[in-house]
Amino acid sequence: MRSIWRTLDAGLWRGVLAIAAAAAVNGASFGAIAVAAGLPLWVPVVMSLLVFAGGSQYLVVGVVAAGGSPIAAVLGGLVLNARHLPFGLAVGEVVGNGWGARLLGSHLLIDESVAFAMAQSDRVRARAAYWACGGSLFIAWNVGVAAGALAGTLVDDPSKLGLDAVFPAVMLALVLPALKEAGKWRPALLGAAAALATTPFLPAGVPVLVALVGLLAVPRRADETDQPEAVTA
Repeated sequence: MRSIWRTLDAGLWRGVLAIAAAAAVNGASFGAIAVAAGLPLWVPVVMSLLVFAGGSQYLVVGVVAAGGSPIAAVLGGLVLNARHLPFGLAVGEVVGNGWGARLLGSHLLIDESVAFAMAQSDRVRARAAYWACGGSLFIAWNVGVAAGALAGTLVDDPSKLGLDAVFPAVMLALVLPALKEAGKWRPALLGAAAALATTPFLPAGVPVLVALVGLLAVPRRADETDQPEAVTA
């Protein structure tokens, strides 16, 4: 294992550490907001250790803080993290062969660790980049969450943190990079419209799940479209 770390150059480490620093700041924000929203200090800390998925953690705390049920919050988090299934298939051989490596590597599977691994030229560098990025972000995120949670206990009025605006802003920031392609606007708008239309009538957190109807507007692949009929003589 020690030999693979020699394949990482200074440039890659600079990129990893820069992202880790951003994760620490983001984690501190999450920890402070979660505690200020009324959750015990240990909840965001333990959640970050066991879940380690920033987007899902923001979603869960946002739904619970808005009065939604824990079941709706967990289902929403699972839907949001469903993208990790194809990620796991893409980097399965990179993580390692033993059960211990695969279990720990699965826990460190996030967008950034997959991106760093897939950007490498060979499997050895990919494995080193995956573990370096995943491990660094795990430490930075959890340290940030713990520090933010401690700071959040000093805030008497959670509304001063703008809780109602922070969570939607974070979720929008997660979605925007995926909307660069024109074909993805239609399902996104349909899902948003469905969620907005049902918000006055459904419990908090459920409209997020209703937004899945937007998948009905996903364009079909070219090889799945109707083929022209063969011309007969």
